[in-house]
Amino acid sequence: MIPSRVRNRSLIKRLCALQVCLLMGLLLSPLAGAQTSGAGRPTIGLVLSGGGAKGMAHVGVLRVLEEMQVPVDLVVGTSAGSAVAALYATGMPVAEIERRFIALDWLSSFRDDPGRAYKPVRRKQDDWRLPLVPGIGVSSEGLHVGGGLVTGQNLGFILNELTRNAALVDDFDQLPLPFRAVATDLETGVEVVIGDGNLADALRASMSVPGVYAPVERGGRLLVDGGVANNLPVSVARDMGADVVIAVDITDPLLNTDDIREAFSVVGQLTTLMTRRNTDYQLALMTDQDVLIQPDLEGHTSADFYDAPVLFELGASGAREHAVDLNRLSVSDAEWLAYRGRLQVETVPPGPIARIEFQKGKRLASDFLRERIRQKEGEPLDIEALEADLKRIYGLGYYETVSWSLSPSREGPVLIIQAREKSWGPNYLSFGLNYEDNFDGDTRFNLAAGLRMTELNRLGAEWQNSFQLGTQPWVRSQWYQPLDYGYDRFAVLGMEYRRDDYSIYDEGDRVAEIDVTFRQMDLALGMELGGDGEVRLGYVRGYATVDDEVGTPVVLSDRVHQGYVSLQLVHDSLSDAFYPKSGAFAGIRARVEREELGADRKFDSITGMLLGTGTWQRFNLTGLAYTRQVIRGDAGVENAARLGGFRQLSAYAPGEITGNDAALLAAWARKEFGGPFMPWFAGVGFETGNAWEQMDDATWSGLVRSWSLFAGVDTFLGPVQLSAAYNNEDDWTAYLNIGFSFTQLFY
Repeated sequence: MIPSRVRNRSLIKRLCALQVCLLMGLLLSPLAGAQTSGAGRPTIGLVLSGGGAKGMAHVGVLRVLEEMQVPVDLVVGTSAGSAVAALYATGMPVAEIERRFIALDWLSSFRDDPGRAYKPVRRKQDDWRLPLVPGIGVSSEGLHVGGGLVTGQNLGFILNELTRNAALVDDFDQLPLPFRAVATDLETGVEVVIGDGNLADALRASMSVPGVYAPVERGGRLLVDGGVANNLPVSVARDMGADVVIAVDITDPLLNTDDIREAFSVVGQLTTLMTRRNTDYQLALMTDQDVLIQPDLEGHTSADFYDAPVLFELGASGAREHAVDLNRLSVSDAEWLAYRGRLQVETVPPGPIARIEFQKGKRLASDFLRERIRQKEGEPLDIEALEADLKRIYGLGYYETVSWSLSPSREGPVLIIQAREKSWGPNYLSFGLNYEDNFDGDTRFNLAAGLRMTELNRLGAEWQNSFQLGTQPWVRSQWYQPLDYGYDRFAVLGMEYRRDDYSIYDEGDRVAEIDVTFRQMDLALGMELGGDGEVRLGYVRGYATVDDEVGTPVVLSDRVHQGYVSLQLVHDSLSDAFYPKSGAFAGIRARVEREELGADRKFDSITGMLLGTGTWQRFNLTGLAYTRQVIRGDAGVENAARLGGFRQLSAYAPGEITGNDAALLAAWARKEFGGPFMPWFAGVGFETGNAWEQMDDATWSGLVRSWSLFAGVDTFLGPVQLSAAYNNEDDWTAYLNIGFSFTQLFY
């Protein structure tokens, strides 16, 4: 029999143990609440891996989770997975995510250039001759290149638009669903888990594929794609408190030996090895309670951005294969409605901007940026106007990225403009190529290069030196000096040398060949008229020489002094210098040449050009009207108006149509096929016009005509086109042309 004293001691010990347990339960109750999201329901974390365009399969998985009423309590993503996870975390409906991805211009995310429309007119005047700007900088230390093929300028705008509803959220735990993005520290290679700051910047860092996109600087570190360190961040979801993890893995499988044959496959295999290794480590952290979804994406690559509907369905199919596992995580209708109600966020536009802050480099004054931003403090944010202003600033070519973000403050939202100067600047190389061959002895081939030195003073002065080698040599040195911070007024001082050879025709027969060389100095004052217009008043002094004559002499003197004043007004909103799909060009130039200005000749002339183009469902129509008239006096052979050649009465040889006055009317229709990365096109054209000693001699019956068929492919150097042309004199001509621009007819 146990003594009563012993029994009492045992009872006291049990009561003390019970009290300790109750006390620990009370103390740990917050932690227990963090591990559940409802009455007995485990916290579910959704983990989305990186995989480029294949990341759109994640959207299909989300659709199935909602169909099965599986609530998600937190989301984590890497690279493309971070973008999908972030949109879902902001409360964006799955149907809306699908719509956005289908409508998105994915190709623009791989280009920094916001479009030719956002360049100043002075840049547009050069881009037909020097279109290739490969991102090579020049300094006293040698040549430099950027951190990636793409700096991510357009990608930043796209991410700003997608995450607009969360622009003022600084803590990602305050989103409807707690969210984390995973990036990689480029210096150490370790993962960086981003849970605060600007949401668009976090996604930009997580998606910065090394060598493709430039690294993102954040907190003193350079960040690149999170797939390098952790492509399937299961561990991050665990750290956030997930009891159950639903992981969607779209990591590329490793290639077999037989498939590794070419350089691209070798590089691809090395990249996959890196991501596959850290992915396998994360997969080992999963338990029997977790769900792993691996959609069958065979045959699809990380570049298939325009296969969104197919990828959605493949992701959905992959999720439905795990319906049994997912079904145990589903909730009742009442619980689902309550859960969805918590995720619905009413979009409230930010209030008036309290102040504007600039984060910029040191080379240009703050007023340089401020004068170009129309947004005012105390006014509501106009995102469309703001991004248009930032695109125009980027179009100047000084900055690696120009971005905006909002930050909350007691006074209201603060607009932050961040302009990151190019690390490889401020001096840049550009190149160009032009080729035209009519297979009848007229071949023109030119290679051009230019060095543009920028930010030479706080107003943003530039000094550009360019040259062209080939059948039409050209050299120009030009100093461009803004007269205020806003670039509204400017001055230009330049020196130029150019030479061209012409054939002289008499009733269709070539009777002579001449070389015409110009050596000139010019000074101009101008003003920008919005983003697409410019007016410029200039004075030109120099001389022209006509020599190397073959055949019948056509001039009495081989040197003609020139001195004239010109007034030029230009509007240029063409979407591309070589392959415009929209926009217009209108230019008019008056020239007055007088002896008192240093000239041997006395004449007045006017040059005018109108060009319009539009595209409907890949069908493009372009119309052109051009005229050059000498109103008074004799311009001389060195200043003659010349037509003929590709798209300037194509069925005639270059320079075959020559006179003091000339006129040209033309229209071209083309249809685009293939693409989107390198589309090809085919079309027809009609051109009519002529040249006369004076416009009074022009008659409808005297117009010559040219019909053409053409086809080509658009490249980074401009369209490569093959054309056949037929005129009203029963003559045929064929052309191979690279880099033709309509605007070169005016300039």
